[in-house]
Amino acid sequence: MSFLISSSPHDHSRLDTATLMRRVCYCLLPGIAMQWWFFGWGTLIQIALAVVTAYGAEALVLRLRRRRLTTLRDNSALLTALLIGIALPPLAPWWLVVIGTAFAIIVAKQLYGGLGQNLFNPAMVAYVLLLVSFPLPMTSWLPPLELQPYPLTLADSLSAVFTGFTLDGFSPHQLRELADGTTMATPLDTLKTGLTQGLTSGEILSSPVFGGLAGVGWQWVNLAYLAGGLGLLRLRLISWPIPVAMLAGLFLFSLVGFLISPDGTAGPLMHLFSGATMLGAFFIATDPVSAATTFRGRLIYGLLIGLLVYLIRTFGGFPDAIAFAVLLANMTVPMIDSLTKPQTYGASR
Repeated sequence: MSFLISSSPHDHSRLDTATLMRRVCYCLLPGIAMQWWFFGWGTLIQIALAVVTAYGAEALVLRLRRRRLTTLRDNSALLTALLIGIALPPLAPWWLVVIGTAFAIIVAKQLYGGLGQNLFNPAMVAYVLLLVSFPLPMTSWLPPLELQPYPLTLADSLSAVFTGFTLDGFSPHQLRELADGTTMATPLDTLKTGLTQGLTSGEILSSPVFGGLAGVGWQWVNLAYLAGGLGLLRLRLISWPIPVAMLAGLFLFSLVGFLISPDGTAGPLMHLFSGATMLGAFFIATDPVSAATTFRGRLIYGLLIGLLVYLIRTFGGFPDAIAFAVLLANMTVPMIDSLTKPQTYGASR
């Protein structure tokens, strides 16, 4: 018999890493389908580019490190690619997703030693890199298709991604202005910009980009990722403390802020069902490598992310905050785990 010692992530089930990662990818499908329905073919194009880049970059690094290419079968590169592809605007230029995905695999993952060794979530590292380096294309989200007077076909989306213009010569910036007359396409972006211009939240919510809950399209995308997240819990692929603590914390902090200043902040439902909230709570914050490991630590970790999301969205310079909040919380994991480490049985207090 041989005794094998391997690095984290460790999962208390009989699933191997490849199966676990593949099932997480399956749980992403409802949210991906909803993004395609509301935002068009661009989302699937970004995912395809990310997947090709992720496997190519991982194969290159494994070859340089003289490791077996069989590691590609663990599906970790696929999951990272999916998270990056759905996080980028559908009509972002092709080179943006290639740079981000290559950076995530080569630097944020393999440079630290590969799966189980990375200190930070690779997909979020890539997202922050792109957002800081290329803020304009990273914030060029189009409104949902039902608010766009110009329908986008698959050919239009391909042309916009690879050339910067649709077949009829429209750029993503022009498509946004045709849709709503402004350059603020996402609900969180519209809300933050309107508040800085002195408008009340009630006046801002009259914009056509807002639906009955938290934004046309976005509320359904978040509900779809919530359904996928409940699937993760049902399959026991993740544990409940992190997503529950994050969502509860975000709800509580946003409720307090809304009660204090109802005209100057967003309500709890807006925070919960807009942006990448549900995706972050179930698929990003729960990364077993970079998240806290103890039970109490996971509750603190989730609450911290919820607090950071609210603070950055309300007082920061970016409309959404999931990536920044998760990376900042990743930095605190060693301390959280150290302070919440269970006492050894029988040890004196």
